Amino acid sequence: MTPFARAASFALAASFPLSALPSCGGPAVAGSMAPPAAPPLAAATTSRELSTREITVTSELAYLLTLPKGYVAPVGDGGFGLWPMVLFLHGMGERGSDLSLVARHGPPKMLAAGFELPAIVVSPQCPLSSQFGWSTPAVLALVDDLCQRHAVDRDRIYLTGLSMGGYGTWAVACEAPERFAAIAPICGGGDPTKADRLVGLPTWAFHGSADRVVPLAQNEAMVRAIEAAGGAPKFTVYDGVNHDSWTRTYDDPAFWEWLLAQKRPRGR
Repeated sequence: MTPFARAASFALAASFPLSALPSCGGPAVAGSMAPPAAPPLAAATTSRELSTREITVTSELAYLLTLPKGYVAPVGDGGFGLWPMVLFLHGMGERGSDLSLVARHGPPKMLAAGFELPAIVVSPQCPLSSQFGWSTPAVLALVDDLCQRHAVDRDRIYLTGLSMGGYGTWAVACEAPERFAAIAPICGGGDPTKADRLVGLPTWAFHGSADRVVPLAQNEAMVRAIEAAGGAPKFTVYDGVNHDSWTRTYDDPAFWEWLLAQKRPRGR
C-alpha cells in the first residue's frame, strides 16, 4: 500500500458528522465538548545527580625494552626468576613517534652505550598528541601489561623521570603509590596537596639550584609537603646546575644501589 493510499484510508476512517465539530472562531455547535483546560506549568527545579557508567579506553604507548643479562621467560608468581623493573619517563623534547628520541637521555642512553643494570628497563614514549604531558592512566596500564608479559617482581617496580618525566613521576606515584617500591623524580614538580599519599613511599628527588626551565621550588614544594605529612624523602640539590640534573644522578652508582635496594612492603 502506498503512503498516499494510507492517508486516504485514514481520512475515510476518521470521518464523522460535522455537527460534532465546534465552529471555527465562534460559539461551539450544540452538543459539542469544550477542550480541557491546560494543566498548570511545573515550577523549575534544580537537583544534584550522579551518572555512573563503565567505559573502556584503549591505551597505546610505544616503548624501549631492555632485558637484563640472564633473563628468562616468566616461570610463575613464586618469586623464582623474577626481576626488578625500572620505568623511565622522558622529557618534553623526546615526545613523538620516533623511539630513537627516547634514548637521548637517562637510562636508555646509558644502556645503549653498554651500561648494565640487573633489572628490566622500560622507556615509553609520550605521543605528541598528549599536550599536557604523561597520561597517568596510560602509564599505569603499561605497568599492568608489562607485569603480564614479563618476569617482573611486582614488589620491586621503580619509577623515575626527568623534566616532564619528573612531573609524570610525581603524578603517577600520587595516583597509585602502592604500585611502586620507590620513585626518583628529577627536575620536576607535582601537586603538594596530594603529597601525603607518598609518606610511606621511598622517594629521592633531584634538582639543580640554577634550573631556569623548571624552578627548584617545584620539586622542593613536593618534598616539603611529604615531610610535613610525616614522610622522610631524600632531596639532592646540585649547586650551580641548570636543567640537566639527571646526568649526575643516573651516572652515580650510589643512586642505583639505593633504588634497587628498595622493596615494597607486604600489604602496601
